[in-house]
Amino acid sequence: MHSAGTRTLEFTILSAEDLRIDGRPVKKNAFAVVRTDPSNSGSTRADLDGGSYPLWNEKVVVEMSMPMQKSVTVEVQCRVGSGNRVVGSVAVPVSEFLGGLTPEDYLHFLSYRLRDPRGVRNGIVNFSVRVIGGGGGNCSAAARKNVGAEYGGFSTYGPSWGAQSSWRLQVGVPVAGGRSNYGGGGGAVTGVPVWGSSRA
Repeated sequence: MHSAGTRTLEFTILSAEDLRIDGRPVKKNAFAVVRTDPSNSGSTRADLDGGSYPLWNEKVVVEMSMPMQKSVTVEVQCRVGSGNRVVGSVAVPVSEFLGGLTPEDYLHFLSYRLRDPRGVRNGIVNFSVRVIGGGGGNCSAAARKNVGAEYGGFSTYGPSWGAQSSWRLQVGVPVAGGRSNYGGGGGAVTGVPVWGSSRA
């Protein structure tokens, strides 16, 4: 259950594809972090065997403030000898899974293109998300309008354990014809800068 000012989100982080560090495939120890704000996040275990195509299939539950929250960060990191390295990250618009025509507790399957700290495409992350105990309520029309304006007018369907991010995240929009290594709705997603509306 959630209060009027929060939502409880259940992410199932399924897998990732084609992860690289410094241009080389990740060998092991990749894990995913879901973050709604600096003090509210959760992590999967590190995949010891999956290399640059890790498999997790793990649930991560986080709280999200409403109605101001406009995105949730999904980040993939890798444990290396010097600590944790960020492989790639994306800001998932709340409008992907909340405020549309589907019930709040509808299960959404999504794939997103990751960007590394330099803004370069670096793999894909596959996950599902739903609002726990959400019932049939929707975000207000004003909230949906604000989200669309923030992200250049594109619409879509459908304690931190690692290093902190210091760069500006990318918000995703669907790309037709994308492929994923799991069954579910939607294809790969590429990023659009939060501070502009030009396609990346």
